[in-house]
Amino acid sequence: MKRAIYPGTFDPITYGHIDVLKRACRIFDEVIIAVVANRQKGPLFTPEERVGLIAENIGSIPNARLETFDGLAVDYARSKGAVALVRGMRAVSDFDYEFQMAQMNRHLDEELETIFLMPSPEYFFTSSTLVKQVFKYTDRDTRFVPPNVHAALKKRYNIT
Repeated sequence: MKRAIYPGTFDPITYGHIDVLKRACRIFDEVIIAVVANRQKGPLFTPEERVGLIAENIGSIPNARLETFDGLAVDYARSKGAVALVRGMRAVSDFDYEFQMAQMNRHLDEELETIFLMPSPEYFFTSSTLVKQVFKYTDRDTRFVPPNVHAALKKRYNIT
């Protein structure tokens, strides 16, 4: 079985993340969405809240699983017997950081591949950070997050 890990903060999950997940699930037998606590980023939602938001949106993807982890993605992947890490690549601006991370992961485990997948064009400019910035002031745009995430953002930012 070819297993891949799709690691990330997912704070919150967007349709872009789900699009990349579906693409990865067409390539691998199993894809584990691995939610990292990543307190350095100052997440809006707790790991448990993020897992709940994700779980509601991946039930129809039969070969996707959801777990949390702490530490290095490469170590987590090794512990799960994964052959690859999946990373979403939105734009050229993502490349430098993702390339450096992939090279470090290769240094730590040369057997583990990093696979870059691009989301559909309608999600190229979407990121969790941008979504949170918009929702901090308004809830007018709901095309980039699932309904449960939209509701959670409204509640978190006290938008009526």
